Amino acid sequence: QVQLVESGGGLVQAGGSLRLSCAASGRTFSSYVMMGWFRQAPGKEREFVARISWSGGSTDYAGSVKGRFTISGDNAKNRVYLQMNSLVPEDTAVYFCAAAFAGGDYRNVGSYGYWGRGTQVTVSS
Repeated sequence: QVQLVESGGGLVQAGGSLRLSCAASGRTFSSYVMMGWFRQAPGKEREFVARISWSGGSTDYAGSVKGRFTISGDNAKNRVYLQMNSLVPEDTAVYFCAAAFAGGDYRNVGSYGYWGRGTQVTVSS
């Protein structure tokens, strides 16, 4: 059974940084087509943040985080990371790690079959 566990969230002041980690187990990590990070703020829909492919390492970012966030992966450790810099209060949300094993629109929640439980990120002004 695939399990994804996020960690690294917390409370940080605006302008600060956090590094989120997602540990994957239950399936050979390299067989994941895509790993993604999404976030959900109170009262809002879950939205795409970033994704990385394991085959070629290509990445994609939402416009709101491009240039501030960096997604990376470590096959040996079965982990994917999200380095978040220059945080702003609008980044406050629960952040979720997700895995996809098939093709699709990787900015779409529905393309991912496995999800972690999320980690809270709160940015104070």
